[in-house]
Amino acid sequence: MIRTLAVVLIIGGFWMGSPGHSQDLAPAPNRLKFEVASLKPSAPDPTGRGGIRPAPGGQRYIGSNAPLRLFITVAYGVKGDQITGGPDWMDTARFDMTGVAAKQSTIEELHLMLQDLLAERFKLRFHRETKQLPVYALTVDKDGPKLQARAASNAGEAWIEQTAVRFLQMTLNAKVVTMDYFAFRLSQLLDRPVINQTRLPGTFDFELAYTREPPPGMPENALINGQPVDTSGPTIFEAMRRQLGLKLESQKGPVEIIVVDHAEKPTEN
Repeated sequence: MIRTLAVVLIIGGFWMGSPGHSQDLAPAPNRLKFEVASLKPSAPDPTGRGGIRPAPGGQRYIGSNAPLRLFITVAYGVKGDQITGGPDWMDTARFDMTGVAAKQSTIEELHLMLQDLLAERFKLRFHRETKQLPVYALTVDKDGPKLQARAASNAGEAWIEQTAVRFLQMTLNAKVVTMDYFAFRLSQLLDRPVINQTRLPGTFDFELAYTREPPPGMPENALINGQPVDTSGPTIFEAMRRQLGLKLESQKGPVEIIVVDHAEKPTEN
């Protein structure tokens, strides 16, 4: 069964950034750093909403009400359940962050700066393990892709926004995203990591409309606000083929596991 997360503009209560490169979180003299960085505990927020993403312009990275696990997820482009170990507060303590680069930077550069901030402020150390686990391979369908190529004008422009048209009926609107980024975001929606095997270079605009599976235990004739729940429409797998010319294939593959060896709560600036 496909397990998707309840999402309205956000994923599991969080909006996400794009994935970073795989590189150990450890301070080094020649690492890219934010010129100015602010990190502090978040004020209580009963909604639990928050997230991390680059701001338009390619010079700032912002985070709101985000736990350490989410910071690592975004900085390293992994699913939350690919992160093990670490202190008990890694999922409960929330932080606000603003990082400002000295100049307009690429997404890759901003993520190296984010990794450096995590190493410096959280004293974060980890090691990696690789396991053969179930994954989805993102590939091109036999009739070819149905995507509109468009170049980004700045590092903060790439984004995928998910909205709930109505209960279970979802739409993904993607702007100037790479297939690596798309695979990263799909990983957050599905029950296993997604590996980009499309070999499609460049960035794309597209829209994907699909129907999520009903939550476990939902009655067949369930009502929402007095109206029957509409379960028609393609699954995310069907929608990928029909609308984008892409497909998700179930297989086993190497999955990187990040094992947190040490982390400390940061002092406020």
